[in-house]
Amino acid sequence: MKPVVQLERTGCGIAAVAAVAGVSYRQAQRTAHELGIYSTDRRLWSETTYVRRLLHEYRLRPASAEQPFRSWSDLLDLALLAIKWHCEQGRLCWHWVVFVRDRKGERVLDSKRSLVHHVRRDFWRMKPKWYIAVAKEQ
Repeated sequence: MKPVVQLERTGCGIAAVAAVAGVSYRQAQRTAHELGIYSTDRRLWSETTYVRRLLHEYRLRPASAEQPFRSWSDLLDLALLAIKWHCEQGRLCWHWVVFVRDRKGERVLDSKRSLVHHVRRDFWRMKPKWYIAVAKEQ
């Protein structure tokens, strides 16, 4: 799995789904638009409904409920994490990233455009609040 860089300032949810689905940002963006999902809609980065709909569109199965983050070792092999929690205009907001555990080890794929490296292993710096486990449909 490779990181996908977000092409819009608030497109981290679209980029996270694109990385898990194995498609480009532009392709995931087109799919999102067909579903009525736009990066400028605050619900994309302050609710989980839009990201869940986009995951389903790519035959990915998000867990039915968010789980509180306890430790990196407790995570399943594939999950969307909510990091960088903050309040904006009275709404909770966060940045979406992808956690992956496979034969290459554990890592976080971070779509933030300004990062030099989008594959992160600096787990001590990230402060996830909760996560959504993701499974691929068989």
